Amino acid sequence: MPYRCLAFYKPYGVLCAFTDSQGRPTLKDYIPVPGVYAAGRLDRDSEGLLLLTDDGRLAHRLTDPYYHHAKVYWVQVEGEITPQAMEQLARGVVVKGRRTRPCRVVKIPEPHLPPRDKPVTPHAPPSWIQITLTEGKKRQIRHMTAAVGFPTLRLVRVAIGPIRLGDLQPGQWRWLSAEEQDMLYSK
Repeated sequence: MPYRCLAFYKPYGVLCAFTDSQGRPTLKDYIPVPGVYAAGRLDRDSEGLLLLTDDGRLAHRLTDPYYHHAKVYWVQVEGEITPQAMEQLARGVVVKGRRTRPCRVVKIPEPHLPPRDKPVTPHAPPSWIQITLTEGKKRQIRHMTAAVGFPTLRLVRVAIGPIRLGDLQPGQWRWLSAEEQDMLYSK
């Protein structure tokens, strides 16, 4: 039987697990496909692209920094981010005693995103940046932006390697094509 892989737009407030003892929303509420598991994580407060598969080898390739699968995030930060803060983020910042890997950071106009169930209410006019990482520590982007003085308000992953969020809406999923899966393996 061939391996299965799907792309899912994880909504805000949903856990990247199929069960939760506290009754919070999980992947089970959205994905009726048995035997697939998240290849990586997004915290409950983040949203966007999540890949799920029943192929352990592919899950490993997607989560191990050795394979350099770039992950692209649109990040709303509180305040008008400065060029100096963006340069610090790009060089890497110290988070919990460890320096993050260099990454790409660019300022972007406010993207067209579906409204969130729990709207963001900033204390200062926000700005948007795009961050591309090849690593992924727990709540890394939130820690990074806080370290340079611009707390994250909204975080949306829009790409993992060659796979993009595309037209998916929160809670929707689609199967990856054979070509898309091949691209993930060829990296």
